[in-house]
Amino acid sequence: MNTIRRCCVAGFVAVAVAPVVVARALAQASEPPPLQLESKITLGEVSGRIDHMAIDLPRQRLFVAELGNDSVGVVDLNEQKVKHIITGLKQPQGIGYVPSSDTLFVANAGDGSVQLFRGTNYDAAGRIDLGDDADNIRVDPASNRVFVGYGNGALAEIDPATNGKIADVPLPAHPESFQLARSVRRIFVNVPKARQIAVIDRFAGKQIASWPIDTGSNFPMTLDEESGRVLVASRNPPQLGAFSMQDGSLIATADTCGDSDDLFFDAKRHRVYLICGDGYLDVFEAQGDAYRRFAHIPTISGARTALFVPELDRLFVAARANPGEPAAIWVFRPTP
Repeated sequence: MNTIRRCCVAGFVAVAVAPVVVARALAQASEPPPLQLESKITLGEVSGRIDHMAIDLPRQRLFVAELGNDSVGVVDLNEQKVKHIITGLKQPQGIGYVPSSDTLFVANAGDGSVQLFRGTNYDAAGRIDLGDDADNIRVDPASNRVFVGYGNGALAEIDPATNGKIADVPLPAHPESFQLARSVRRIFVNVPKARQIAVIDRFAGKQIASWPIDTGSNFPMTLDEESGRVLVASRNPPQLGAFSMQDGSLIATADTCGDSDDLFFDAKRHRVYLICGDGYLDVFEAQGDAYRRFAHIPTISGARTALFVPELDRLFVAARANPGEPAAIWVFRPTP
């Protein structure tokens, strides 16, 4: 009798709990993903690798470095189509738009030049020869300066008012992603071949610290200045690391998608977006000192560069051409 009673009680508990479990599962399934694919903007006859992007906010135009095509595509976001194509480049990698002079800066890996284009028609407006492998570009609106990583180890500082290089900051090897901090007037630079994050004093124009990175594959970087953290993704092993902006101490790590190349912090939602060439986009949530990956969103193989634009609240992912699908910009809208 006791055995029968225990079986009945166990069965009753299982029946009672089952609806709760199912309800929770259904609630989770009904929640929208943190990034919803809103549209795809076809880039036309673009083949091979696509690199970084920049935005002209007043005109709502997105600039796309079509490295494999030696061109830059100009996408009208209002009309959802390519408006203009800048040709005659040499493996364009980095792009920066300076509103004060209405000038587009394009860094070319093929010949080490930075080419300038101005106005609505993107007329040629000058050229700055850096020497070798001109790569990432960052624009500082506060100081009205443009920084370009290039060569075997340097950041060039350019004055958009004169379109001339005014300084060089030496580095131990070629710089990959770098970020300009507003709060501490520092520049943080990924230098994978030197296995370090270089810290540059912008006033002194020199490196003042180096933080060791074990992997030597630290390419993407972003900043969470509110929390005082430098966020860096490595490719091998695929991992996200959060470092103190003050002393470089490691705060947290998390596993990631593979072949990462762009990383962004969404300050509004305290989220991190990591774009990977293995065909996925990872979303992390900052929780105290930890970063929890709560979404692993499929994209397409080779889609490893992107641009998050907080003013538009959109993430633009560059998807290279694949069999059966042309190159395109995938537009994601964060939720909620």
